[in-house]
Amino acid sequence: MPFQPIQAEKRSAAVVHQIEQLILRGILRPGDRLPSERDLAERMGVSRPSLREAIAELQARNLLVSRAGAGIFVTEVLGSAFSEPLIQLFANHDEAVFDYLTFRRDLEGLAASRAATHGTDGDLAVIQNIFDRMCAAHGKRNPDEESRLDADFHLAIVEASHNVMMLHMMRSMYQLLREGVFYNRKIMFRQRTTREALLDQHRAINDALQARDADAARAAVETHLSYVETALNANRKAEIQDSIARQRLERDKT
Repeated sequence: MPFQPIQAEKRSAAVVHQIEQLILRGILRPGDRLPSERDLAERMGVSRPSLREAIAELQARNLLVSRAGAGIFVTEVLGSAFSEPLIQLFANHDEAVFDYLTFRRDLEGLAASRAATHGTDGDLAVIQNIFDRMCAAHGKRNPDEESRLDADFHLAIVEASHNVMMLHMMRSMYQLLREGVFYNRKIMFRQRTTREALLDQHRAINDALQARDADAARAAVETHLSYVETALNANRKAEIQDSIARQRLERDKT
């Protein structure tokens, strides 16, 4: 008969499984530092040798990395699904920007719908907290902080959708955005009218999520990203027109 005796799971294997789940679910993020060996062993209720065995296995699989004098970290490579040559290709061609926004509009609309339906009260509290901080940053006119919180807000929605494939794909997309591969998000926060519109759009998204209105949440996300696409397109045209005007000016000087 094809049955084998059941063996108790090794303590180190249980540690590996738990850390894997935390990474998969986005609770441990790329670059996050693990607690000290002593603290982590106490929290997980295992011996330090068992913990070391688990950490060694996760390091061998490139999920964790050790930094001399600093500790153990979730590897940064988990934050990107794209190769360096492809990233450079994205950066060098404008059409990638607009395809990126179309992709985000489709996927984030779905994520917002799922978040309104499947998100826990804790998930929605996180989103509300980020939006409250966005409002505070808006009052201080701090483009850097507004830009960072904007990305955090959208990622929190994807996390609330409770779909790990969507989570890791979108996290990679946001990382490229933070690095300025697609466009400089800070540009969107420089003009007062744009800043006001963006905050209102995020308010509409948040209100729909807090009301657990899936259709309204999806529509609000799609409206927001369509606005971003239109604003970027207008900015690109303005840059081209300015370049032409500068060339004319130079010609008149000669």
